[in-house]
Amino acid sequence: MSIYNRIEFLIKSHGLTKKAFCEELKISTGNLGDWRRGKSTPSTNKLIEIAAFFDVSLDWLLTGRERIAQPAGRVNELPADYVFQEGEGLNTELEPEEKEFIQEYIAFVKYRKQRDSGGN
Repeated sequence: MSIYNRIEFLIKSHGLTKKAFCEELKISTGNLGDWRRGKSTPSTNKLIEIAAFFDVSLDWLLTGRERIAQPAGRVNELPADYVFQEGEGLNTELEPEEKEFIQEYIAFVKYRKQRDSGGN
């Protein structure tokens, strides 16, 4: 199942028309058609918006699978009151794709938090 198939599933399961979905997320119907035909894929920002709109994870939207929590390891070494700061830990030990994923996830969390708080 492709990203487009999962988006189409979400649209149908939420009782939306494709047109209403496109209007809500400011996507042209032409772009949606290109996604369906495999001519293009949604941008990272649009994937974040779609995942937040339907309240699904980016993992599920991209792969169809949820990421399974791993047993606690080094994370337990951090103090209970530790707060991750934006950009922290994005050092040379991480692959470029890993850095990009973390930055996208931070943007997703901020977007969802802003959306849920009414934009305040």
